[in-house]
Amino acid sequence: MQQVIIRLQTFGEFMSHVIEQTGGRRVNGGLLVLYLSLGGLAYAVLQSLVSPALATIGRDLGVSTGDASWIVTAYLLSASVLTPVLGRLGDMVGKRKVLIGVLALLGAGTLLAALAPNLTVLIVARVLQGASGAILPLSIGAVRDELPRERVSVVVGLLSAIFGIGAGIGIVAAGPIVENLSWHWLFWLPLVLIAIALLGVVFGMKESPARTPGRLDVLGTSILSVALVALLLGVSKGQAWGWGDGKTLGLIALGVVALAGFVFVELRVREPLIDMRLMKRRGVWATDLVALILGFAMFGTFLLVPTLLQLPEATGYGFGKSVTEAGFFLLPTVAMMVVCGPIAGILVRRVGPKLPMFAGVVLVVAAFALPAVAHGEAWQVLLSGVLTGAGIGLAFSAMSNAIIEAVPAGQTGEATSVNAIARTIGSSIGTAVVAAVITSNTTPQGLPTDDAFTYGFWVCAGVAVLAIVAALALPSAHRRHEEAVATGVEDLPPEPPEPPELHLPQVGAHSRS
Repeated sequence: MQQVIIRLQTFGEFMSHVIEQTGGRRVNGGLLVLYLSLGGLAYAVLQSLVSPALATIGRDLGVSTGDASWIVTAYLLSASVLTPVLGRLGDMVGKRKVLIGVLALLGAGTLLAALAPNLTVLIVARVLQGASGAILPLSIGAVRDELPRERVSVVVGLLSAIFGIGAGIGIVAAGPIVENLSWHWLFWLPLVLIAIALLGVVFGMKESPARTPGRLDVLGTSILSVALVALLLGVSKGQAWGWGDGKTLGLIALGVVALAGFVFVELRVREPLIDMRLMKRRGVWATDLVALILGFAMFGTFLLVPTLLQLPEATGYGFGKSVTEAGFFLLPTVAMMVVCGPIAGILVRRVGPKLPMFAGVVLVVAAFALPAVAHGEAWQVLLSGVLTGAGIGLAFSAMSNAIIEAVPAGQTGEATSVNAIARTIGSSIGTAVVAAVITSNTTPQGLPTDDAFTYGFWVCAGVAVLAIVAALALPSAHRRHEEAVATGVEDLPPEPPEPPELHLPQVGAHSRS
C-alpha cells in the first residue's frame, strides 16, 4: 500500500515536470469540467457495465457465474479501501498529482481487462480499476479550489450526478455491446474516455494550492482496510455462502469490530486518515447516511427492474424483453439524472442543499412505492424510472454540496471520500438484500414470483424513508452558515435567505450541539 502511494506521488510529480517543460497552461473551466466528467463517467460506467454480462464472461472464460462474480467484488473491495486513502493523499500532496495517478491506474486496469485471457488477469485488472473510486472526491476538491465560488455548486452537482448517470448507462449499454460485439468491448469503449480525461488533466489543470500537510496514517489505513474488506466481502458473498454461514457471520462481525477499532484509533492519533471530528458535524453524518441509503435504493432498482422486464410474458407479470430492450427502459432514469443534477446545483446556490436533498429522497420513496403497489403495466415501470432518476439526480448533487459546505477546503477529499464509501457500501448491501428477496420467493421452475418484486420494491421504499429522516436532520441555512463560520469553512458564499420551504421539522433539534 505504501509503495503504491509513493509511486502515485512520484508519477504525479513527474507529469507536473513534463507540463512545466512543455509550457502547459490551464485551460478554461468548461474544459476542466469536461475532463473531470469524462473520468468520473468512465469509472461509474465500469462499476455497473460488467454485472449484466457476468454469465457471458463466465462462459467465455470457462468459469462458473459464482467465480465470475469476483469480477464485481474485486472492484468494490478495491474502491472501498483505496478511496479514503487516495482522497486523503490528494488533500496532503495535491489533488492534481493524485488524480493523474488514479486515472493512469484506471486506464492501465481497463486496458488489461480488455486483453484479459483468463479470470485471474481480469480480477487483477478490476482491482486496478477500483482504485479510481477516488476520482469523485478528488474532482470535487479540484473544482472547489479552481472555479469561482458561484459556479462550484452547479459543477459539483453535475459531477455528482455523473456517478448515477454512469451507473445507469452501464446497465443500459451492457446488453447491446455484448450482443453485437463481445464482452472485451465493455472495456475498450470506456478506455477512450479515460485517455481523453487523463490527457486533459495532465495538460489542462494546474495543481491546487489548498493542502493539508501531514503524514499518512498507516495504522488507521490498515484497520479501515480490514473493516471494509470484511464487511463488503461478507455482504457480497452472503447470498452465495448463506447468511447463516460461519464465513458470512464471521466476516461481518470482524468488519463491525474493526470499524469500532478504527474510530478508537482515529480519535487518538495526531494525523488521522479520517478526522472523526468531521463526522460529528450534522451536515456530514446526515449526508453520509443519505448516501448509504440511496446507494442501496439505486442498485436495488438496477436489479429489480431489468429482472422484471426480462421474465417471460407467460408468467403473467413479466414483460418478455431482451437484455437490450430491458436496458432501454432505464434510459428515462439516466435522462432525469442528467437534467436534475445541475438543477440541484442551482438550487443549492440559492437555498442551500437541504431542500433539493429532501425533495430528491421524497421522489425516490415515491419511485419505489408506485411499482410496489402496481407494476403490471409498462408505464408504471417507466414512471418509476423517471422518479428514480429525478430523485437520485437531486439528492446526489445536494449531498456533495452539503459536504463542501460543512468542511474546510483542505479536508474536501477526506470528507467526500467517506461519502463515496457510504454509497459503495449501500450499493453492495442493496444488491445483496434485493437479490435475497428475489431468490427467497421463486416458483417451482426457479423464476421469481410476482410477490418477489412487490416485496423488493417495498423494501427499497421503506429503506428510502430513512433517507427522508436523515435529510430533515441537515442543518437549516442559518444554522449551517453559523457552523461553517465557527469551524473555519472560509470559502462559503454569503448566507442565502431561508425560504418558507425550508422551515421543516428538525429531527433531534433538542439535542443540537
